[in-house]
Amino acid sequence: MEADSKIVVVGASTGGLKALQMLLASLPAEFPLPIAIVQHRGADSESGLSEFLSQASKLRVKEPEDKEPIEPGNVYLAARDYHLLIENGSFALSTEFPVAYARPSIDVLFESAADEYEDGAIGVILTGANRDGARGLHQIKARGGLTIVENPASATCREMPEAAIAMTSVDWILPLPEIGPQLERLSSGGPHREVSKSRSLTAHYEI
Repeated sequence: MEADSKIVVVGASTGGLKALQMLLASLPAEFPLPIAIVQHRGADSESGLSEFLSQASKLRVKEPEDKEPIEPGNVYLAARDYHLLIENGSFALSTEFPVAYARPSIDVLFESAADEYEDGAIGVILTGANRDGARGLHQIKARGGLTIVENPASATCREMPEAAIAMTSVDWILPLPEIGPQLERLSSGGPHREVSKSRSLTAHYEI
């Protein structure tokens, strides 16, 4: 019997603000899982991104503090210039060197989620103009978690989704409007998890 999902981790880069707005707007107020997001942004970028995303979200959006426990039904956004990791049910912030030229790094968040939650993690890769997240999504899949990638044809920048698809046999390759409803279905667990992972979804990848 498959384990229920316990967390959603999302990675986005170029074009990600609009994509994240659409994704969060599609989730209901009663969505039960915590969501941790890395959106690439510069160290000197303006603050207020969590407030900006809150305008589109029925869920609470915030930047977590170091050692803050992870609570269900919240959206956690990685702070600028800090890696966001998951350790023992809490967040950890790190100023280690950038990974793939990025801090925060999608790979760092995804790999820590895979280690912490194993088959309870759901990884989502959205639009982006680099390869960050491909390795981390592969790790989630390798530990038994579920993987979703935005269809490159619907992405503002297709390089990040294509890199993830090239490295991992992704469970779902979906247009952006379909990702939120799919997360809602997966958040309840149940038999659809086993069915979904047994079929090839290459047909959804239309370039």
